[in-house]
Amino acid sequence: MGDVRTIATWNVNSIRMRSGAVTSWLRANEPDLLAVQELKSTEEDYPRAAFEELGYQSTVHGQKTWNGVSILSRAPLAEVQKGLPEMADDPQARFVSGRIGQIAIINVYVPNGAEVGSDKYAYKLRWLDCLARHIEARYRPDEKLVLVGDFNIAPDERDIHDPVAFKDQVLFSEPERAALKRLMDWGLVDLFRRFHDGGGLYSWWDYRMAAFRRNLGARIDLILATRSIADSAISCEIDVEPRKLEKPSDHTPVIGRFSE
Repeated sequence: MGDVRTIATWNVNSIRMRSGAVTSWLRANEPDLLAVQELKSTEEDYPRAAFEELGYQSTVHGQKTWNGVSILSRAPLAEVQKGLPEMADDPQARFVSGRIGQIAIINVYVPNGAEVGSDKYAYKLRWLDCLARHIEARYRPDEKLVLVGDFNIAPDERDIHDPVAFKDQVLFSEPERAALKRLMDWGLVDLFRRFHDGGGLYSWWDYRMAAFRRNLGARIDLILATRSIADSAISCEIDVEPRKLEKPSDHTPVIGRFSE
């Protein structure tokens, strides 16, 4: 894997509010790359200096108040793309990609969708179609590609605390899961499932109803990789510790480690 042997993803739900938590986590875990979602910050207001002190460069696609994605990397990111070219009219900052050596990295913050049948749900499905078309047109399954981020989709029944209640609801509707399956069928592997078969392992818990304490969550933060990268993985874990902080994000990091 060269310069990238540890890749993590984390929806921080405001990078400025949680820059301290992010820097502490970076010090403790020392990933080569951290993909961040839901910045809620413009590039100008992004706390770049705090991460530079730790040796990380920031590639930022930001937006005031909402959305936003960034990639923190020790090695410089080349061939940077901000925004999905297949959705050039999209005003929302949800996609950033680049390359480190032979490895292509895509970081996404997939729309939530709000409610099945709503305009926001239609936007989510359109966005996912554009993402799939982007990958199908610009990459090959035999390349080294990692697609990470907050997908706002639970892949299967193991990945959501109540699949009966969530059936046909946002995060777990058939069209959303079919859109995710399209990416997997193209040639991406869900890295977490390489190492964990069971349910009850989640990366997001609602702030309400003591959901974290009761483990009423969903696994919607994913590391997907082409087989050549997935085959070099030695672990993929959900780190629940940041969710225990006093004012945490509602998501927690997922981290994948790879051999050389």
